Amino acid sequence: MIDALISGRIYGRADERSGQGGSLYVTCKVKAMTDEGDTLICNVIAFNDKARSTLLDLEDGESISLSGALTPKVWIDKQGKARPAIDLIAHVVMSTHLPTRETDFE
Repeated sequence: MIDALISGRIYGRADERSGQGGSLYVTCKVKAMTDEGDTLICNVIAFNDKARSTLLDLEDGESISLSGALTPKVWIDKQGKARPAIDLIAHVVMSTHLPTRETDFE
């Protein structure tokens, strides 16, 4: 496991789903930039209440920082070129977005 802190912008909207047994989780994608200026897509999943709530409040393009367990991946694009991607299990979500849910103030 790699413990990581990444920053970027939300790509699209976060989705809330329920797993087997009714546990809730949120998934989203975050665009992060490399030192060379390339875009890297980070697939994010969050299970804890505060992280889920924060992700659901964010709009497409909003800035975000996340901390959690990172897994590097490789995928092949339509031209057959290998591209990097990362998966992150977010434990902490940080944003300058103001909370809109009552549970965020507790």
